[in-house]
Amino acid sequence: MGRRAARLAVGAAGLWLAALAVLAVLGCPSTTSSSAEAGEAVVRRFFQALPTGDCAVLGPMLVTGQGVPSCEETVQDLRRHGMGLVDVLDAKVDGRDPDAVVVRARVSQGGTERSEPFLFRVERQGDGWRLRL
Repeated sequence: MGRRAARLAVGAAGLWLAALAVLAVLGCPSTTSSSAEAGEAVVRRFFQALPTGDCAVLGPMLVTGQGVPSCEETVQDLRRHGMGLVDVLDAKVDGRDPDAVVVRARVSQGGTERSEPFLFRVERQGDGWRLRL
């Protein structure tokens, strides 16, 4: 009877530790989900500010670097095509690059909603997340 009681005590302690581990995981947001949320937020903020055409606001939300169009060119092109965000469907960290998020969204062009979702790529650049268009 003493051995059985000891086994039960060890088993109960193991279950208790497992429960604590599950609670710790549930209580702490993962880096993956916070990255996806950041990517989604950049897409929403960018399209919310797009009608202003103000590159002082929009520029810091766009990927910069060699071969990337300027903010002015990007904004002009998006406005010429009447591009707008209808809704974000989901956002997931790119499986090939942990510093990139793929945001799937419904968009409109010229006032008409596209039938297929549009994929946006958001990348960590410096200390923030930026949209690559």
